[in-house]
Amino acid sequence: MSSSLPASAPGSIAGTAPGSATGAESSSSPLSSSMHGDEVESRTLALLEQLIARPSVTPHDAGCLDLIGDRLQTLGFRLERMDSGPADFRVANLWAVKDGRAGSGPRLVFAGHTDVVPTGELTRWTSDPFVPTVRNGHLFGRGAADMKTSLAAMVVAAEDFVAAHPDHAGSIAFLLTSDEEGPARDGTVVCVERLKQRGERLDFCIVGEPTSVDRLGDTVKNGRRGSLSGKLRVMGIQGHVAYPHLARNPVHQAAPALAALAAMTWDAGNDYFPPTTFQISNVQAGTGAGNVIPGEMVVDFNFRFSTESTPQGLRERVHALLDEHGLDYQLDWTLSGDPFLTPVGSLSAALSAAIAEETGVATELSTTGGTSDGRFIARICPQVVEFGPLNASIHKINEFVPLDQIAPLTRIYRRTLEHLLL
Repeated sequence: MSSSLPASAPGSIAGTAPGSATGAESSSSPLSSSMHGDEVESRTLALLEQLIARPSVTPHDAGCLDLIGDRLQTLGFRLERMDSGPADFRVANLWAVKDGRAGSGPRLVFAGHTDVVPTGELTRWTSDPFVPTVRNGHLFGRGAADMKTSLAAMVVAAEDFVAAHPDHAGSIAFLLTSDEEGPARDGTVVCVERLKQRGERLDFCIVGEPTSVDRLGDTVKNGRRGSLSGKLRVMGIQGHVAYPHLARNPVHQAAPALAALAAMTWDAGNDYFPPTTFQISNVQAGTGAGNVIPGEMVVDFNFRFSTESTPQGLRERVHALLDEHGLDYQLDWTLSGDPFLTPVGSLSAALSAAIAEETGVATELSTTGGTSDGRFIARICPQVVEFGPLNASIHKINEFVPLDQIAPLTRIYRRTLEHLLL
């Protein structure tokens, strides 16, 4: 697949299929006659409803991987469970591979997670979050957008691709976990380390995160910022507010330093990433009494950082500023993930072409948003992107996916397989 699609800007890829400017399926598409939307939608929807009906709140998989695994095994995939974690937080992981012609072609990996976030207050849902319900052209249920629609579409796309091209080149793989929404300690990161130790080759990876903003296909993530968190404890001396000379107020001492951190420019970003940001998320101090100077102040903060900064560099600058302000402090760091970036290449070109052929939408590449498991997969895979349905309802009450996105998403995944493996 050529990677020469014209880019209108560093963060966008143009590629509108002829005759498809309205977003309808291209009339020149080879799939138009072989994959009818209603049939693809019904098969993908059936699997999606089965997945939503399984209450797979992190880290519980609730049988989702068994369901998907059975479908993949029927296609000739080799299944390997890589479950990990303690008994009270056991994570389900699946690595599945189907080879094409021996020794030929690249490997394309579909990656994702079966776990979902908690439902929140059930009485605020219009229907049971684990009973998939169709209303007004939308399918409602926890995980509908994030990301069980993508999982169902990936499976059906693989089924249709293999049926149409049993002698395809390369190989298709699935890397799935039930710990993406949680601490992510025993999920994809464990699988990646095991695959790395075995020398497994990954050429392309599509993570099924919901990336679309206004229309299906308008946004593909080709990278993510890193996330570095700090817990700062500033020590003072507790005392009576009427006798401040006998105490040391950590809030007063820390305030100028925190203001300086908030005002600091950490980097200018680059063509793919916005500048690194620093945000304070929690501040705690005091006993609850109005006449007591606190003896300690605890501040939680987070960096979302670009490839222009490093965790070590950020840590050093923070410590230098705190020391400059003479604080008595303790600072604990947590690195959730380094930034990753996939420049425009054969994978983004294939996916953007598939999107244009199916929807007529010109895809924009973006690195905005939070972290994803792409940060782990990028350690062993040179080209990683994220693509899935609308993200407007993710993690919300009454999460949904539009029904009319289901078949096009499935066909986009299949088209991408065809661009890369035929």
